[in-house]
Amino acid sequence: MNANAPVQCYCVGILVADHLCTPIDHLPRAGELVLAQQLPLEIGGCAANAAIGMARLGLNVGVVGQVGEDPFGQFIVQQLQRHGVHTRQIRFVPEATSGTLIINVQGEDRRFIHAIGANGTLRAEVLDFPELEQVPVLFLGGYRLMPQLVAQELVPRLGRLKEKGVRVVLDVVIPDAQDHWPEVAPLLPLVDVFLPNQDEAQNLSGQQDPVAQARWFQQHGAATVVITCGHQGAVVYSPERCVRLGTFPVPYVGGTGSGDAFTAGYVYGMLQGKDAVECAVLGSAMGASCVRGVGATETLFDRQELEQFVREHPLEIEPV
Repeated sequence: MNANAPVQCYCVGILVADHLCTPIDHLPRAGELVLAQQLPLEIGGCAANAAIGMARLGLNVGVVGQVGEDPFGQFIVQQLQRHGVHTRQIRFVPEATSGTLIINVQGEDRRFIHAIGANGTLRAEVLDFPELEQVPVLFLGGYRLMPQLVAQELVPRLGRLKEKGVRVVLDVVIPDAQDHWPEVAPLLPLVDVFLPNQDEAQNLSGQQDPVAQARWFQQHGAATVVITCGHQGAVVYSPERCVRLGTFPVPYVGGTGSGDAFTAGYVYGMLQGKDAVECAVLGSAMGASCVRGVGATETLFDRQELEQFVREHPLEIEPV
């Protein structure tokens, strides 16, 4: 981190203390004790994970969010600073720091138990600082898991940033089966890149096919849409190209944070002047680096590793 260099991206959104288990062979039955090799405490949340990924790639990045006045809040801030991330826009609030219990079972997708905590009182006013109008990219991550961060207050602020030339990347976390579309739809015309996963996209659009999902969001105003589909790759729907990406062959340990790693690679590509498909290839490679570990950030590529990996492992790209 260069304290005097301008921030290239601010990551706004959820900050979480992740309580994980290394993969177990089955979920415990009621009253059963199952042994895990480790129960690590890791930093988590979309804003934190993406920021650390960007810092690993050499970007000057800051985080905007809230943590509690407790040891977990201190842990999050210290971990971000250790990775060279600016933390001056993180607030300490009376509510407990948000936490997620992440259960990894061998051969299965991870399971989450989440407490919203300090993220629950985050409001759009956190965007009201002059420096934000000067950054090339704003990433808003974990939207809809912060109940007081609402479209009515976000729209005028994102509109102001758009007028200043800030490019907005939006990711969502859908915590339930409720209708979240009314809070997402007003933001899309102000969004340069919308990055939901396939399940989130289905909840919002009612469409099952990721290509149909991407088309739906673009018709509702998003400039570029990328639907991440886990082990089935991703769909990129931009004004220039519409393609389906394959996946990189890497050993899978855990998927925690892989979507945020994708975001880090994508934003890195944006700041390098690459097009949407090139950005998504970089995002896919960063996501692949993430799933090699149980936590969200411990196995992420740095810039040299990312660029070498992409050179040596061509990714399948098919038009749709």
